[in-house]
Amino acid sequence: MRFFSDNAAPACPQVIAAIAAANTLDTAYDGDRWSQQLDGRFSDLFGTQVRVLWTPSGTSANCLALAALCQPHGAVICHRDAHINMDEAGAPGFYLLGAKLLLGEGPGAKLTPPAVEDILGAIRPDVHQVQAHALSITNATEYGLSYTPDEVAALGDLAKSRGLGFHMDGARFANAVAHSGADLADLTWRAGVDALSFGFVKNGGMGAEALVFFKPELADASLYRRKRAGLLASKGRYLAAQILAMLDDDVWLTNARAANAGAAMLARAAGDRLVYPVEANEVFLRVTPDEAASLRAPGFDFYDWAPGEVRLVTSWDQQEAAIKPLADAIAALP
Repeated sequence: MRFFSDNAAPACPQVIAAIAAANTLDTAYDGDRWSQQLDGRFSDLFGTQVRVLWTPSGTSANCLALAALCQPHGAVICHRDAHINMDEAGAPGFYLLGAKLLLGEGPGAKLTPPAVEDILGAIRPDVHQVQAHALSITNATEYGLSYTPDEVAALGDLAKSRGLGFHMDGARFANAVAHSGADLADLTWRAGVDALSFGFVKNGGMGAEALVFFKPELADASLYRRKRAGLLASKGRYLAAQILAMLDDDVWLTNARAANAGAAMLARAAGDRLVYPVEANEVFLRVTPDEAASLRAPGFDFYDWAPGEVRLVTSWDQQEAAIKPLADAIAALP
């Protein structure tokens, strides 16, 4: 009956087992044997040398990434509906010591090169205006759309040509990969991405995200920023163990596929009520207040997103039998 948020889903069994296995004496902070494996495991996963920092939340991963790409006197270009603008309580400005967000437009919360060029074109190259230092996109977006490798590469080429750092907020990166089937390298570093916030919590983790630097040198100062920001856990092995457990046997991808399959079931029932194509585990529907109330009456929970729209989110742990009653209820709406 729960379709409000994948943040509410339980941690998957592999994560719980890994935390229990890590409950032993080891070095503190990030010197333990679990944390020390992250660089190598993610380098193998992406097919290039990377540096990886665990963080306790997606917001912290985003802010540490952006701090590595943007100076306090600069700005980050993002979509108006981006999580870093709408849902992080000003954390980027706080952790970036005053850096500004420059907001772009685009359907389904996707940025395009023309939208970025419009923002850049409005900035005079003088000291009286904040200059853009970085570009940030969300994949999958806040409306559940997935960027293709070509779309990311087009933005990456623009970022490189204009001297911008390039960040990808991947709170639902696993869902985007599960949808597209794209090669991880083509979706990230080959397309010009410098830093990725690789989300695990929404996908079966308990409390750990991976900040992946495709420019390894960016991690050096980020280690100090993580400590200074109060984000360096003294028992970091419990965070690293979660991430490693989800990399084992591609649990991260299996979980994302399951969540996406649930969303696809709801999408088939929704028909022309869909506001956006379903390309991850989020479904946005056009419903009247009365129709929303009728869906809630049996106990289904979901988010009222905008006037006449609701958001449904499926999770890794929801089986078909749990999703079908809601799909049937949606299909039965007049």
